[in-house]
Amino acid sequence: MANDFYSGLYNPDVLSCLANLSNDEVFTPPGIANQMLDRLPPELFQSLDTKFLDPACKSGIFLREIAKRLLKGLEPQIPDLQQRIDHIFQHQLYGIAITELTSLLSRRGVYCSKYPNSIYSVTRFDDAQGNIRFKRIPHQWKNGNCVFCGASQSQYDRDVALETHAYELIHTTRPEEIFKMKFDVIIGNPPYQLSDSGHGMSAKPIYQLFVEQAKKLKPRYLTMIIPARWYAGGKGLDEFRNNMLNDNHIRKLVDYENSDEVFNGVDIAGGICYFLWDKENAGLCEVTNYYDGKPVTGNRVLNEYDTFIRHEKAINIIHKVMQANKTNGHYLETRISSRKPFALPTNYQPTETGIPCWYIQRIGLKYADPKDVLDNNSYIYKWKLLVPPAPIAGQTDFSKPVRFYYDGNTRISKPGECCTESWLVAGAFDTQEETISYKSIPSPK
Repeated sequence: MANDFYSGLYNPDVLSCLANLSNDEVFTPPGIANQMLDRLPPELFQSLDTKFLDPACKSGIFLREIAKRLLKGLEPQIPDLQQRIDHIFQHQLYGIAITELTSLLSRRGVYCSKYPNSIYSVTRFDDAQGNIRFKRIPHQWKNGNCVFCGASQSQYDRDVALETHAYELIHTTRPEEIFKMKFDVIIGNPPYQLSDSGHGMSAKPIYQLFVEQAKKLKPRYLTMIIPARWYAGGKGLDEFRNNMLNDNHIRKLVDYENSDEVFNGVDIAGGICYFLWDKENAGLCEVTNYYDGKPVTGNRVLNEYDTFIRHEKAINIIHKVMQANKTNGHYLETRISSRKPFALPTNYQPTETGIPCWYIQRIGLKYADPKDVLDNNSYIYKWKLLVPPAPIAGQTDFSKPVRFYYDGNTRISKPGECCTESWLVAGAFDTQEETISYKSIPSPK
């Protein structure tokens, strides 16, 4: 049986240990690899013709876990175990290693030998690479950077004994020529960034290049695990973000705000996500957010708003607010003033008499010259809730809710009073009772 075949070779699972390594070429834990495979149609693993490609092999984990599924799924069609192994490894599984070292590691993980033409390989090939290839590719330099990936020439134009980190898939204009075949599934965890010779520790994201090149191969399914910082765009990611959010063939998006939930001990700013792209089926995207290990799932279009809303719970709240707005026609933002609600700067000097005016907290209520006070929004003769325009000073632990407003840094301003730009008018009302009610929305604890 397939499980018997693998159980003796992978106990304990060395790939689980490798998954804890910390660098931009992060090894994928077996559990996450299988989560990604679980989202593919099961019939793919029951077909003799399905072809799989990992274009960024590190440990060979994706190909190994696919092999397990194929060994079970194809048993009715090829009862003989060795014949089944030969067919799967030689005609269905393909990989491109990112370095010479990972090519050896991947072959060892998949073929049980780093040289698949040796007597120790579970299936015999005629050459030492098998279907997991590695080719040393040179960068193509122009003005100090690689024209394909943006790598810094000063850092990567190096001795031939060192890795170039010029990855084969993204250093060609014709990726279909690498294997000269059609793939049904492309799956992987590409390298995330390379130094681009910018200021300090500047690095250019490259994972989006793997996604874009993989789409050019026109697979039926594409699934990759990548940093989630593309949600916000920036630094070479704006076009990629736009393409992703407007691509209704992305049918599943699984989001982890904390990368440690995926890659133990690895801190990736913005978190991690993986997606499933389905060439033949367009529609809503099933978005799953993991927070503290708990998933929340919903179906939506990714480009519903100009700003990508990450959390499914937040989407539900926004939908409720939008629905309520159809009745009253107002958003909260229409109640909140702009900067300088009375045209008084923060450093405005108090006067001896005039209009009562709220200054910064340590000064409190003083006076402003009436000729300097503008009241274009008719705020002065109303009850007002004043709030600071920024969070409490000194808060640095943003893993906890940001306490913008609480009793100590808000003011209820009476009719006849104004304020400097140290405050915003969060709402203006006819009565004190309305203002207190407006202020009473509970703040995060």
